[in-house]
Amino acid sequence: MKVSQREVLLFGQQSAVLAEELGRLLPGWRVVMARNVAEALTCLGHTIRPMIGLVHIGRLVTELQDALEDICAVVGVMEWIALVERDLLGTVPVCKFISDHCYDFHTLPLDAPRLAMTLGHAHGRAELRIRNSYQHIHPNQFNMVGSSPAMQKLFASIDKIRGSEAPVLVHGESGTGKELVARALHQNSHRADGPFVAVNCGAIPAHLVQTELFGHEKGAFTGAHQRKIGLIEAADGGTIFLDEIGDLPHDMQVNLLRFLQEKIIERVGSVQRIRVDVRVVAATHVDLERAISEKRFREDLYYRLNVLRLNVPPLRERCEDIELLARWCFEEFSLEKSSKVYGFSNKALQAMRAYSWPGNVRELINLVRSAMVMSEHRLIRPEDLGLAMTGMRDDRWIEVGTLDKVRGRMERDYIQQVLEMNKKNVSATAKQLGLSRSTLYRMMMKLKMNY
Repeated sequence: MKVSQREVLLFGQQSAVLAEELGRLLPGWRVVMARNVAEALTCLGHTIRPMIGLVHIGRLVTELQDALEDICAVVGVMEWIALVERDLLGTVPVCKFISDHCYDFHTLPLDAPRLAMTLGHAHGRAELRIRNSYQHIHPNQFNMVGSSPAMQKLFASIDKIRGSEAPVLVHGESGTGKELVARALHQNSHRADGPFVAVNCGAIPAHLVQTELFGHEKGAFTGAHQRKIGLIEAADGGTIFLDEIGDLPHDMQVNLLRFLQEKIIERVGSVQRIRVDVRVVAATHVDLERAISEKRFREDLYYRLNVLRLNVPPLRERCEDIELLARWCFEEFSLEKSSKVYGFSNKALQAMRAYSWPGNVRELINLVRSAMVMSEHRLIRPEDLGLAMTGMRDDRWIEVGTLDKVRGRMERDYIQQVLEMNKKNVSATAKQLGLSRSTLYRMMMKLKMNY
């Protein structure tokens, strides 16, 4: 269905006379009238897809606001121009409605030349917004969504180091997309045709780390019935991504250091030295410098891994991307959603922008996908996302305490919510949160949670 170039939707309960007058005074425009949301959606579903609309404002401003949200949820990008009697411009609700929802306003009676000019400007602005919206809703660089300065800085850094063979350490909180960064480095390097092997170091039982990473020969130990190729060897010619490297057992850090120095491995139960051509990208959400001071992480291994460093920003530091990510998620998982759900309400977007997102992008995706399935409204509301608006004032969340305390409280609430969803199963909860069991246990102890 093509976007019409010269059609405008006139919306309002008492607009029949206006529609006839507009049709006469604006010969370059086709005016389609709708007195309520049902008529508007019927028109939009069968005849037109205008980019601009005229809304005739009476005194029921609240109802108009909800109606415009419903219409825009179906149409998408649309610019509204208010048609209003001059005496209503002195009322606060009307002024606020125009300010919040309209590109411009036109006082009645109609002035055809002036209105035609306004429509032309609105049409041009809508075209720009459509192009901008399309570019940003889809992954725009390295298969990641983001236009904020923090993400542009990250993209520039990835572009600089993607061709290097030096080890890379990716640092960022859980849920920020560290594996996406590692995949971007691999897919945009000369190793792109080789394997990409991702390993969650914290998810492998300590007694199996050696054989999982380096492999073993048949008969190397009880139960070793056949040769096993380790994950490092499996990544030969490509990239190995060592996620949550901070959770690697201390005794295994020595073996990894030797591999980084020599690029040679030995399978368990073998004396054969095997040269492996692999680029190492490691990631962590923990403070490795602190882990070094506490003797939990080897300093020499840290310097071997931290040749090139990338910092992935948390979502609270890239607020400009929250709405883009939410809309991308809505589009990406559109086949899962309830048929009655068409988009986000303004209050939902406002609540998402105000929330601090302790679980970062992973949390946003989880909440949006859940709301898409469970919402019983045409537009997703804050309560569908679990983001009640009662804690807000002047478009901001009201929290008492330091930032660390607030973040800790939100992390605790979110982990508790996921635990309850998984019936207190820590393994399932850790998997859903993208954490190792040991990392989740440490977080729960730090947050003084019972389990």
